[in-house]
Formats: sequence, C-alpha cells, structure tokens
Amino acid sequence: MKIYNLFPRLAGHFEDWEPHLERAAAMGFDWVFVNPIQKTGRSGSLYSIADYFAINKDFLNPNAPVSPKEQVLAMVAKAERHGLSMMIDLVINHCAVDSSLLKEHPEWFLHEGKKIANPFCVEADGTRVVWYDLAQFDHEHSPERAKLLDYCVKLVLHLVSLGFRGFRCDAAYQLPNEVWKQLITRVRREHPETIFVAETLGCSPEQTKATASAGFDAIFNSSKWWDFNGAWLLDQYNLTREVVPSISFPESHDTERLFSESCDNPHAMKQRYLFSALFSAGVMIPIGFEYGFRSRLDVVNTRPEQWESPNVDLTHFIAHINRIKDDYPVFRSEGPIERLETSNDAILMLHKRAPDGNGEALLVLNKDPWNRQSLHVEDLYRYLSAPAPLLDVSPEWPMEYLPTPFEFDLAPGMGRILVTPNKQATGLKSRVAHDR
Repeated sequence: MKIYNLFPRLAGHFEDWEPHLERAAAMGFDWVFVNPIQKTGRSGSLYSIADYFAINKDFLNPNAPVSPKEQVLAMVAKAERHGLSMMIDLVINHCAVDSSLLKEHPEWFLHEGKKIANPFCVEADGTRVVWYDLAQFDHEHSPERAKLLDYCVKLVLHLVSLGFRGFRCDAAYQLPNEVWKQLITRVRREHPETIFVAETLGCSPEQTKATASAGFDAIFNSSKWWDFNGAWLLDQYNLTREVVPSISFPESHDTERLFSESCDNPHAMKQRYLFSALFSAGVMIPIGFEYGFRSRLDVVNTRPEQWESPNVDLTHFIAHINRIKDDYPVFRSEGPIERLETSNDAILMLHKRAPDGNGEALLVLNKDPWNRQSLHVEDLYRYLSAPAPLLDVSPEWPMEYLPTPFEFDLAPGMGRILVTPNKQATGLKSRVAHDR
C-alpha cells in the first residue's frame, strides 16, 4: 500500500478534500488514510471519541442539503473516482471520558478502584503520561467483553457502510490478540476484502510479531528513527517480514515535521522518502510532507487556516519513486535485505531480493544530506544471487551504463536505485547493457 494520510483537521470540510485527493492520486498513492472523523469529547482530540456513530461537525458543511452520512459518502466517492481506497483509524482501546458509554456500559471499562481508568504511557525517561480525557476499555477481563466485541464489530461494519475499505488499528498491541482475531474474522465474513493494519509502534519486536499474527494485513515499522547505522531495524524487519508486510514513513501525524527536523534540508526529505518507499512493502506520508510543511499536526488545535505555503515541492519526486515501486515487485515485498560493506562509511548499500525470486535490487544511499560522498565498488554484480543485468532506475541522473569497477559521486542525500529486470518490467527500455 502507498498511503497518503489526509489529516482531517487540516483539510477541513469533506467537500473541500478533493484537491488533496487529486494530488494524492497524481503522486501515485493508492490509499488515503484519515484520522478519526467521529464526534469528539470535550477535549476536542480526534482520538477522544464520544460518539462512534456520529460525525464530527468540524468536517461537515452545516448548510449542505444532505445528511452527514451522505457528505461522507460523497467524499469517499470522489476518492474512488481518483482510484483511491479509503482507510480510517479504528480507535477501540479507549473512548472519550465524557462519552455516554461510561454511563450506559460501565462494565466495559477498566477500573482503578471505583474509578474508570485513564490510559497512560511510560516515556523513555520513565515519565508516566496519563490521558485524562480518555477512558480505557477492558477487552480482557470485562464480564461483558462479548458485548463490547459486538459493539466494535458493529462499528467497523458501520464504517464499511460509509465506504471505508481499510482500518489503521490504533495501539493494536494493547488489545488481546483474540479480540482482533474474532473482530477481523467476523468483519471479513461479510466483507472479505477489508484491510486491517496494526499500529504497533512503541512495542517490542516480539510483541509486534505476536500482534501481527492475529490476522492483520500489515504493520507499521520504525524505519523513521533509523540512523542508517545500527543493526536494530534490519533485525526487527527480519523478525516480522515473513509474518506480515510493513509500512514505512518519513514522518507521521505523531512526529515533528521532517523539514523542520532537518533544518529545512530538501535533500534530507528526498533521502528519507526514497528510503521509506523502497525499504518495505508499504509507505505512508502525512499531508504537507510533499511541500515541506513545518508545523506539526495537532489532533486538537490544527485548523485549515494553518495551511502553509510550500517550502519545497516534492510532488514529482514522490511520484517518480512511487512509479519505481509499482514497476518493480522487489520494492513491494518484504524480501531478505542485507547490508553490504562499502568503501565509504557515509554510504549505505543494501541488497534486497524479492521473496519469490522475481527481482533483486541494490539500494545505494548517501547518508549525509549536506555533503557529496564518493562510492567505489569493484564489481556490483558480485552482490547478485543470480547472473542478471542491472538497470539504473534512479530518479536523478540515471546512468546508461554501469561500469566495472563502479565509481560514483553521490550528491547530498542522493540515492541510487539499481534493479534486475523482472517479468513486469520486461517491456521497459533497458538503461544498461552488461555482458558478464
């Protein structure tokens, strides 16, 4: 999946979303993920849902002659006309602390003494962060957990009726696997093509692997935080890749904007998108990444008036990378990845192989987004598992011929994408002829 996260608070009314949908399609994305669009509690956080079956008025045109449901359906229809499938957040580990569910079904919630519990997290420095605007469901020990599951299934089927075909399952690892297994099974009984993606960031690789086994179609990986040096990302990737494919992202609605983090460096933006898109089977960006927006998205306070003027325009670059991902199955799979030794520590070189053997790739990346770096390789072809020509399909300055030995100066943050031909690409014009 190539996912564009259309953040509702920045996009505004559903009727104003079409330019964003059109731009996402033009960049080659095939899914649009939207954060929760349901009615919120007093805090106003998109993730503090008070009524799961009511639409947030912030996204509705109050003067429209049609119902809220019809406004959502009209938005989904526009997306589908652009070839986009719609995915929405599924938030069922907690709800708003002022939701009527607390009075109607207090037995559905986790209690601390006589008080309904608020969810929390423990940060890396040991600080306990409590979300007092949220009430935590008890999917594991509630005496009414079967009815709570029925409610969640009803919710998913309702969202499917609004046109959503995929679900990003928020904090999926916090729910028992058996809950996900039953929910996914029951939904697919009626809608077999429904996609479920687990949000597992912050848990261990073992927890991620266990959660993925509940029937999810994909998980999100942590490649955004890789410094291109340590072994941990490849270790995590190898632990889960045969269980479920993963999705990379250079930034998300939960992180700072990469353009600000990189000190306004467009080379760092290109570097991270190229790596994210080609490292794992799936990729996602939030709205505004393509324009180098600086302001972090906020689930409470972001408003359409905060739309920024573009600081960069990466739309064509992103579209080019997405076409490469479409053309070569090796980049749409979770095949084995091996890091290769290079003559320059500032250069990352990875070998990736499609699990079905249909294609191999060498990904060469200048880890330094500020300076040029040189690479020397005696023989690129010795890294391939089977004899084959290599094509240079890099988005910038592709080479017609790959010499042996191979020497190349990489501009700041530049990536080189070298692939072997595959069945899907046999009709493409070869950029290199190499007779071994």
